[in-house]
Amino acid sequence: MNYPHPILAKEGWPFIAGTLAAAVLTSFSGFWSLPFWLVFIFCVQFFRDPPRVIAGGSKSVLAPADGRIVVVEESDDPYLNRRALKVSVFMNVFNVHSNRSPVRSSVHQKWYKPGSFLNAALDKASLENERCALHLKTTDGRDITCVQIAGLVARRILNYVDAGTDLGAGQRFGFIRFGSRVDLYLPLDSTAQVVIGEKVFASSSILAELS
Repeated sequence: MNYPHPILAKEGWPFIAGTLAAAVLTSFSGFWSLPFWLVFIFCVQFFRDPPRVIAGGSKSVLAPADGRIVVVEESDDPYLNRRALKVSVFMNVFNVHSNRSPVRSSVHQKWYKPGSFLNAALDKASLENERCALHLKTTDGRDITCVQIAGLVARRILNYVDAGTDLGAGQRFGFIRFGSRVDLYLPLDSTAQVVIGEKVFASSSILAELS
């Protein structure tokens, strides 16, 4: 289940097929087909979903997405009403947008909240944008909140798990189209392994270590 489909994510198949058909159909017009081919190339790169090495050990919190670290700080967890270590990964349109579980865990609760579509790199996007949050409980009882957040361009959060689902570390659980962010709220005694501005890769980068 870690990698259940080909290198081009299934979420992108309709977009890739549609833009390819448009590019081919307009090819007879010569130069005017160029924008359609560029859109097709963009869709192929956006929906790529390469397999990844699962890093770390049983206490490691893995990156849930590719992107850049924009937050590492103590913060309020608005879902579990606690203080937590917040680590946020911002994805631009050139990052892989497949989302993967940061730890081996079970899903205890799921929340979906409609909202705005602000630039996902902004702090207020965590509270104002459309988002889908998961309460994950590790095998040793630690609580982690994982939040998918739509961005300025993103208009669709895809989440394939519900309460009761068991997830392996690095297992794919969702996708966000197009440009977005994932927030993690970790136990306050966790030790961050990344700094703001650092580039990370889903499942292959360690964001923190649980105590």
